[in-house]
Amino acid sequence: MKYCLCILLALLPYGCLLAQDDSLMVRIAEIEIHPDQVARYTAILKEEARASIEREPGVITIFPMFQKDHPTQVRILEIYASRKAYESHLRSPHFLTYKTSTQSMVASLKLVDMQAMDVATMPTLFRKFMDRKK
Repeated sequence: MKYCLCILLALLPYGCLLAQDDSLMVRIAEIEIHPDQVARYTAILKEEARASIEREPGVITIFPMFQKDHPTQVRILEIYASRKAYESHLRSPHFLTYKTSTQSMVASLKLVDMQAMDVATMPTLFRKFMDRKK
C-alpha cells in the first residue's frame, strides 16, 4: 500500500503537466521475442521498466505486456513528458543495458508513434488504477 501511495503522489504533478503540455510523446513498441528467450527477456524488460519509472522524471510510464495466447508478442506502452525526455531515456544506463542484453532475443521490433486523444483524462486513469488497490 505504501508503494501505491508513493506512485500516486509521484504521478500527481504530471496531471498538471499533461493537461497543459502538448509535447507529450506516446509510443507503442511491438516486439516479437524468440520463443526460447521469453522468460529471460521478460525479466530484463521488467527491470528496465521499473528503473526507468523510478529514476527518470520524464518517463511517465513504460508499461510492458504480452498477448495472452502468444507470449512471444510483447507490446510496450511508453509515455514520456516530452521528446527530450525520450531522448534522455535512450541514453540512460538501464536502457542501454536492456538494449544490448536483449538484442539477440528480439525477432522483430516496430515502434509506432501515437497521438494522445484525451490527455486531460490521464490523471483520472492513474488515480482509478491506484484506487482499485484499496
